[in-house]
Amino acid sequence: MSFYPLLNQMAKNMNSETVLRAQDIYKSYHKDRIEVPVLRGVDFEVTAGLVTALVGRSGSGKSTLMHLLATLDQPDRGEIHFQGERIDDAPRSRRDRYRNHDIGIIFQFYHLLPELSAIENVLAPTMIGKSAWNFFRHRKEAKRRAEAMLDRVGLLHRAAHKPAEMSGGEMQRAAIARALMTDPTLLLADEPTGNLDTETGLEILKLLTELNQDDGLTILMITHDNSIAESADRCHRMQDGQLQQGMPELLIA
Repeated sequence: MSFYPLLNQMAKNMNSETVLRAQDIYKSYHKDRIEVPVLRGVDFEVTAGLVTALVGRSGSGKSTLMHLLATLDQPDRGEIHFQGERIDDAPRSRRDRYRNHDIGIIFQFYHLLPELSAIENVLAPTMIGKSAWNFFRHRKEAKRRAEAMLDRVGLLHRAAHKPAEMSGGEMQRAAIARALMTDPTLLLADEPTGNLDTETGLEILKLLTELNQDDGLTILMITHDNSIAESADRCHRMQDGQLQQGMPELLIA
């Protein structure tokens, strides 16, 4: 690593503010009468300004943890705090606002609405987060921001295209633009390159790195790919529903 990137890395590592923390998280699912434990006492945190990777094999519990961090599901036991506020047991309206404004989420399979164009998909969080009248009043401003987000991810020229008319990489770029629409504090990325070929996956990874380095966006990235995890500032490994002890958290390479 050359001198200036090393200084940048050191400056990032000095930022110790915890933006998201999970404490003693347990989660099980039931299949018929059988209880299947997925998470078993997980303590985990995400530091502001860094890219944090959570790596592990399929079935290790990493995606379940991300769903809990995003309040898409609730833990059986334990607590989740966002910027010091407990969020997992907050009223539904607060959890909805948390997902719609405080965080952005991207998934392996994009989850774009097939009947909407790229720009309409990007506008969706704003449509959901505002009343119909409020959105109508600010629709021009919202459209300008959606166009800016598409331009930021290099997809403005595909704004009018529907998902079926786009490649996998383009759909993931649209999903990233949608996640950025509300200017989130934290981006949760669940296997963001897992459904893409190697070259396209590297392009998406480069984009996420730029969002962190240029825009200061805090990112938690879930992946099974060690090579992707090695690009992060911090890396945690999950196995059998627990974070492995003794794994190096800090990567400087």
